[in-house]
Amino acid sequence: MREEILAEADFLERQLNHLKRVVKYARPSIVHIETTMAGNGFSKSSEVDEAGAGIIFKHDKSFFVLTNRHVINQAPLERIRIYLEDGRLIRARRVLTDRDTDVAVVEVDADRLIPAEVGDSSQVEVGENVFAVGSPFGLSQTVTSGIISAVGRRNLQLGRQGLKLQNFFQTDAAINPGNSGGPLINLRGEVIGLNTAIASNSGGNDGIGFAIPIHAALGVAEQLIEKGQVARAFFGVRMDADFDAAAAKEIGLFRARGAKVSGVTPGSPAEAAMIQVGDVITRFYGQEVEDDLQLISIVSLCPLDEDIRFEIYRDGKVIAKTVRLAARNRFEN
Repeated sequence: MREEILAEADFLERQLNHLKRVVKYARPSIVHIETTMAGNGFSKSSEVDEAGAGIIFKHDKSFFVLTNRHVINQAPLERIRIYLEDGRLIRARRVLTDRDTDVAVVEVDADRLIPAEVGDSSQVEVGENVFAVGSPFGLSQTVTSGIISAVGRRNLQLGRQGLKLQNFFQTDAAINPGNSGGPLINLRGEVIGLNTAIASNSGGNDGIGFAIPIHAALGVAEQLIEKGQVARAFFGVRMDADFDAAAAKEIGLFRARGAKVSGVTPGSPAEAAMIQVGDVITRFYGQEVEDDLQLISIVSLCPLDEDIRFEIYRDGKVIAKTVRLAARNRFEN
């Protein structure tokens, strides 16, 4: 039995060493953020109104920090302090935010900045092991672990954030006040989410945290950097609000999942993808589509500059397709 214990301990220690290497690899790309609206700058009498975390990324030749809008909290540039993992203090040069997604991007300039490795959040599945890194209660570079508990969470009451566009990963990795803006990291050391909110009766961790998929957060950030505002994605389908279990059974689906198309906007990406009335969109950008409202949330957070994979159910068959979405404002005028 002793030999078995030692063999199993060796296996577990190898796993643990891998986890430690992942954390060590990711931490230099994670920052601690403090903002204040009180006092004059950051004098000794000033109070920190918000504390959170952020993720370093590079766009073109410039460096930025991705975080949550509520972490920045409308603070002026001189009252934003950003601490690197090595203890250095850097200042914000420019701040851009999006209220609907609670995403903020801060331009920074310093030597030896290390951008985060970004994963493919469209491939994330329930059960994956993840780490959350942030600054709970001001304790910077705190690491917790857990799994992806669910994907596509929406219609959540998240207090003062009041987010209009929701399509979250849910995780049981401990997330507390101060974790906002920090990364959710997979076992490959890749950022797959931006930790944003908790569902809690106590104000602390109750085992239910939410993260914005990183492709959605970076898509918003890149539009803010390039255009100063965010153009929401548009697909171009009208959906059948009466699609229910009986209607699903008639066309061969076991349950009423997906969004059934009742109309296609002329000249839209959906028309270019040859979507037909009666098609049921069952999967979009790596996520199962439960109903029409979820499809709206997924599409709104998709990037505009890449081919989006999706699946439809038509005539008893599942058909894989790709589409490049358009800016919504092109079809609203």
